[in-house]
Amino acid sequence: MVARSEKENRQRAPLWLAGLLVLNLGLMSYDAQDQVTNQRMIRVWVQAAAAPFQRAVSGVGGAGVGLFERLGNLRRAAAENEQLKERLAASENELNEVRAARDENQRLRNLLGLKEEKGYDIVPALVIARDPSAWFNTLMINRGRMHGVENNMPVATRDGIVGRVVATSLWTAQVMLLTDERAAAGAVVGQLGTSQALGSVRGYGSNGLLEMGYVSGLEEVKEKDYVVSTGQDGIYPQGLNIGEVVEVKPGSATTPHEIRIRPSARLDSLKEVAVLLYHPPPRVAPDKLLPNLDKGKK
Repeated sequence: MVARSEKENRQRAPLWLAGLLVLNLGLMSYDAQDQVTNQRMIRVWVQAAAAPFQRAVSGVGGAGVGLFERLGNLRRAAAENEQLKERLAASENELNEVRAARDENQRLRNLLGLKEEKGYDIVPALVIARDPSAWFNTLMINRGRMHGVENNMPVATRDGIVGRVVATSLWTAQVMLLTDERAAAGAVVGQLGTSQALGSVRGYGSNGLLEMGYVSGLEEVKEKDYVVSTGQDGIYPQGLNIGEVVEVKPGSATTPHEIRIRPSARLDSLKEVAVLLYHPPPRVAPDKLLPNLDKGKK
């Protein structure tokens, strides 16, 4: 037993020696201090060993913070973008309203120009409804009997004749466009008073054109000639623009021309029109002229 204990002690002696050396080294390290920082060396060693792990943890934490900051910036950018879109939309709406008001004022000035040019009192009106049929052969305006509008009063723009009033209420009126096949107007190709190419115009189907009939085949008519009213229909005053000749099928001494006319007024895009407060001069019956002729003979 004694021999075995001695043998075991000899075997354990190096371990005890190593342990004592490590303990001594630890005590020496604990007591040792860095001459520059005056910190214990063991603390310096621990900090040096832990530095890589601290850098890794700091990098991960910094990346996480940076990610959240970028997400916050993206959210703020998205909110600012939506605000800018709303402001842009509001600005575009305001610009469109300004343009619409400007265009409306310009059209109203044109209507007043019609009054100055022709010398007739007018009632400006807005188009508030259209006939749903093709080419809009009738429309509704926001002026009626309370404004002096009556049946058969002519309706026009500065560009030319639109049509005539066919029905009225206190506050509105219905207008039959000149392109309606039931509409008609006395007209002349060329200058009133000098041209003999007299006839009448009416709507021609659903193509938005007018047809002019009863023009003698002996009169010269060509494309791009202008057509104006003569006042002989008892509705429209003389001298109003009707349109421009776009097609002519020549007639002869016994057959009239076949003439197609494009209206000068933009009938498919009307927004404001003018009702002319026009009453044609009364026609004198032929039998009332006979006594005057007899007196002249005497």
